[in-house]
Amino acid sequence: MLEVEWVLSFLVLGAVVGFVAGLLGIGGGGIMVPVLTSIFLSRGVAVDNVVHLALGTSMASMVVTSFSSFRAHYSKGGVITGVVKGMLLGIVLGTFSATFLASILSSVYLATFFAIFMVFVSIQMFLNRKPSPTRGLAGNRGLFLAGSGIGAISALVSIGGGSLTVPYLTWQNIEIKKAIGTSAAIGFPISIVGTIGYLINGWSDVQSDMTVFGYIYLPAVVLISATSFFTAPYGVKLAHQLPVPILKKVFAILLILLGGKMLLSVV
Repeated sequence: MLEVEWVLSFLVLGAVVGFVAGLLGIGGGGIMVPVLTSIFLSRGVAVDNVVHLALGTSMASMVVTSFSSFRAHYSKGGVITGVVKGMLLGIVLGTFSATFLASILSSVYLATFFAIFMVFVSIQMFLNRKPSPTRGLAGNRGLFLAGSGIGAISALVSIGGGSLTVPYLTWQNIEIKKAIGTSAAIGFPISIVGTIGYLINGWSDVQSDMTVFGYIYLPAVVLISATSFFTAPYGVKLAHQLPVPILKKVFAILLILLGGKMLLSVV
């Protein structure tokens, strides 16, 4: 039976993830993966599987919130469906294939890649640099290749792809609001396919019981999703009242610290 302190831990984590996602417009993987890694280690999960379980659980926890975000942007006309269709096959293949790669990599390698990517994201957030729109929208082949790369990296670090998709679309003269909305739409299939991939690839590596399915710990998914769904709107509301650029710089430092802590915990 799940202890009360772990229930509270997952509920609080979900609340923080949802709030930060709404406030800063980023996915929650940067927070969830290192925190889940720490929680699972304290619960006795083997180091060899702990990052895999954190990645899969984080990915599954994003399904509900990514759908909610996608639906909100779509209802406001902020999704470019042609771009989504052009990238969708690449997203599916890239995301699913990367879960196979993740299953054969050790926790140390996964944690190292995660930490490096979080440094990249943090620098991007800290400097707040936006690529200059220098070209037109790519054709279907270019969108497919971009979707494949974004999907693969997203699966390996358990993110919705926004930190990659938004700059990519902005670079191609897509207006920022539509780039964010389209990125949200792309994040939904990433979360679904990533969840399926981690479910399948972890089935033989982690002994499944009534709470663990492949690389997904179901109680954490349910509890995190429940609170993040309700706290995200409060983050969106406060985004119009608080100095978000300053908060992003503070959060960028936090991401580096969390990524570094996770790396040290599995080395």
